[in-house]
Amino acid sequence: MKVAMVDPSLFTGRYDDSLCAALARTGADVSLLARPMRDTDAIQPEGYSYQTRFFGLSERARGVLGEGAVARAAKAAEYLLDARFGPLTDHAAADVVHVQWLPFASADAVWIERLLARPGRPALVHTVHNVAAYHGDAGVQGRGYAALLGRFDRLIVHGEESRTALIAQGLARDRIAVIPHPPMTLAQAREQDLAAVPDPVLPRLLFFGTIRPYKGFDLLIDACIAQWRSGARFELAVAGKPFMDIAPLLDAVRSAGFGDRLILDLGFLHEERLDAHLRKADIVVFPYRHIDSSGAFLSALHYGKAMLCSRVGLFAHLPEVRDGPAVVSCAPDDRESLAAAIGSLVGDAALRASFGQRALALRDAMGDWDAAARATLALYAQAMGTA
Repeated sequence: MKVAMVDPSLFTGRYDDSLCAALARTGADVSLLARPMRDTDAIQPEGYSYQTRFFGLSERARGVLGEGAVARAAKAAEYLLDARFGPLTDHAAADVVHVQWLPFASADAVWIERLLARPGRPALVHTVHNVAAYHGDAGVQGRGYAALLGRFDRLIVHGEESRTALIAQGLARDRIAVIPHPPMTLAQAREQDLAAVPDPVLPRLLFFGTIRPYKGFDLLIDACIAQWRSGARFELAVAGKPFMDIAPLLDAVRSAGFGDRLILDLGFLHEERLDAHLRKADIVVFPYRHIDSSGAFLSALHYGKAMLCSRVGLFAHLPEVRDGPAVVSCAPDDRESLAAAIGSLVGDAALRASFGQRALALRDAMGDWDAAARATLALYAQAMGTA
């Protein structure tokens, strides 16, 4: 079977890499079509091919355009032109086109209609990583996304809650498959990465990944300040690129007199640097307001650290492990509940160790990529029968 995996902006590079490699192990002929790789990408294709297919011009101009409005406009224009006039040879030659992300719905609609109009066209599959495009924060980028879902032969979601939400939007249950998202493994830290992350002097909370409004970073800051004022002694490490203005939040920590408790590593980080942060953390925190699935959470399970999560999406439906709940949970969008959960963990090393072992047990219970590949191939066969 020939599979074209499509993720134009490489939004879920580690997921793409893991799934493509697992599909290739089954004997499938897999190509990942995406943008040029950056030095922050840690993909090393095993058994499949990586094709630089999208954003060639705007990626080459990144050093000049930066990452602001001008750069986003250039990328949008290039993608619109590609959707309208770009070659679909790689797509059309496949048995299945599996789209991981649709980066610009109005442009995506154009190339999807072009592909559907071709005689003998391939089956079209899409993984809906989040039912609300860009977690409801997409603006013009996601306008029309929901309408596009009906154009696919099959859809994949990671949990029953997501399937229920899509059915409520009018999509047929038999076209939606639940294939759980397995845990992922980050590239291992190098010596320079470990040296760049200071060793903890107090129990350390880690918030890592992109910083966006839905992730509740403001809730975390308020909760930490409340705990510090109550006498709790711990550090907060923040590792990732902000996509919101966090300066007032960091200023609030400093104004409260706790600036020395912050470890900041802001920007697009190599996986190796994230690995270093995870190794040195004691607690990994996910105070999200909403989420379907979380690659960051699934990447963190391997480290045997206590996990603190709000009860939303994936986090609200985690299976219990032998010793009980796999994570410490708190009410979503609730500063007091989050602060209380932080206080319980930072003050009790034995509790942290117990939940660290539970995280490892959860990792083992959440399946693997070979099982995900087999389920994905079965879905492909169904989709090919309706294409």
